Amino acid sequence: MKKTMMDHSNESVNGILFSKDRSQILLIKRRDVPVWVLPGGGINTGESPEVAVLREMEEETGLKVKISRKIAEYTPLCRLARFTHFYECETIEGRPQTGDETRAIQFFSLNELPKRLPPPYPDWIKDAISSQTSLLKKEIASVTYFVMLKNLILHPLLVIRFLLTKIGITFNSK
Repeated sequence: MKKTMMDHSNESVNGILFSKDRSQILLIKRRDVPVWVLPGGGINTGESPEVAVLREMEEETGLKVKISRKIAEYTPLCRLARFTHFYECETIEGRPQTGDETRAIQFFSLNELPKRLPPPYPDWIKDAISSQTSLLKKEIASVTYFVMLKNLILHPLLVIRFLLTKIGITFNSK
């Protein structure tokens, strides 16, 4: 099937939300794979990346946000990742709250991010901190089969849960 200009259904979005002084970022702990990540997810059929990131941010954080800037577009090197649109957002209204996909929400100091922040999030956070004004276009170099194998050895349960979610098996533990 040929992909149309507006078909972003095989792509994803992520958003980053800084504290007012830009010293902290908001991360969510997923329910299916209990790790801290940037909010985001898939783009629904017929949905633009911009609408998708606003929807995902609200679903996963409880916050209504607006887009401040598009930081990057990331191209995967393997099937473990998707083409991803990455946005900086700012809060319009609401307060952080968990949802169906979110176990916990917390602001973390940029100097004290969670130790097990999975790839590619550390790289993407660095890109957001750089405050570059032009759109970055990069490969997702930190998500490869080799990195997955290494993490499988170090964190087998998390990687197995991640791989099961890739084939459609979900874990919504409370």
